[in-house]
Amino acid sequence: MASFGLKVIRGLFGAAEHVAPSLAGRAAFDLFCRTPGRRSLTAGERRAILQAGPFMQEARHHRLRTRSGCVMVHEFRPARKPIGTVLVIHGWRSRTEYMRSLIEGFRGAGFRVMSLDLPGHGHSSGRRLNMVTAVDAAQTAGEWFGPFAAVIGHSFGGAVAVNAAVGSVPSIAPLAAERLVLIAAPNSMSDLFEGFGRFVNLGRRTYSAMAGQVHRLSGRVLSEFTGSRQLASVPIPALVIHAPDDREVPADDARALASAGDHVRLYSADGLGHRRILSDPSVVELSVGFVTERREPALMH
Repeated sequence: MASFGLKVIRGLFGAAEHVAPSLAGRAAFDLFCRTPGRRSLTAGERRAILQAGPFMQEARHHRLRTRSGCVMVHEFRPARKPIGTVLVIHGWRSRTEYMRSLIEGFRGAGFRVMSLDLPGHGHSSGRRLNMVTAVDAAQTAGEWFGPFAAVIGHSFGGAVAVNAAVGSVPSIAPLAAERLVLIAAPNSMSDLFEGFGRFVNLGRRTYSAMAGQVHRLSGRVLSEFTGSRQLASVPIPALVIHAPDDREVPADDARALASAGDHVRLYSADGLGHRRILSDPSVVELSVGFVTERREPALMH
């Protein structure tokens, strides 16, 4: 059953469709971009952060200034001379601590790992996140620590990796990366917006005004933020890893990303859902192997 607060929000947006759709669209976009507060952590999330304490103490922490604020980048160095540098980007309502298994895997293989806390997450400042501020944060990390042998992104972080690498925001230079690893990543930002619109009861005019905020901020219409088209236009070798039982991002998104061309490899991580996939040893091994191999990847089914 919907909470009282959600019922109020749905009612307000429903009414605003008829009297102030432009204003409601801006309010909806602001709500869509609002990140979870630090106090909203679940008991499990707090426990995971606490357990990762010693791991985080091994990192060097870099606070970088972006156009919209400050972000934290955590540097994990290997025991020997690095064979390259990779950038790790977490998803929505996530942070570096939750990417520990992947970070340790790449670090153990000899990579210097830079892990970005997106705006409004982890140790970064703010309470707002959108694709423009995320791409800006990734590019800022690239200016300091790139170029990267690969960018590894989970969930929304996967979409950020694609958009940063292909230069989807005209005012931000493409991120220099040789390969992409996209784990449980969404394909279409339009689908995410439409799902949110249904959730909060946006009418047609209000939804159009919310989508218009994307064009105002990025210079591109919402439909252009589609991963399969972006990967097809800039053929960076990419590995797409997705679980068929993922309840947050449908497996169809992975198949759509893989349709971009022969430079994209698709791997089905059966039974790992949306979050367990991050700590699975086979997923870590596959991700590291893809980045370290020297041949161009072929499409897998």
